Amino acid sequence: MAASEKPERKSVLLRLDPAVHAALSAWASDELRSVNAQIEVVLRQALKKNGRLPKEAKPIPKRGRPTKS
Repeated sequence: MAASEKPERKSVLLRLDPAVHAALSAWASDELRSVNAQIEVVLRQALKKNGRLPKEAKPIPKRGRPTKS
């Protein structure tokens, strides 16, 4: 793989109770994230809390406009 190529992110089918999805969607909206991004944040927090976040896990990519330098 060339240095400029990024590894492909994994897709996962997730079945959720509609009430859980609605709560997750509202939470994501409050934090200006997509539901997908919110799920990743919550999963990473749980992995870190339990000492299971892999060291090679890259940070979540920042979205939006680049900061002014």
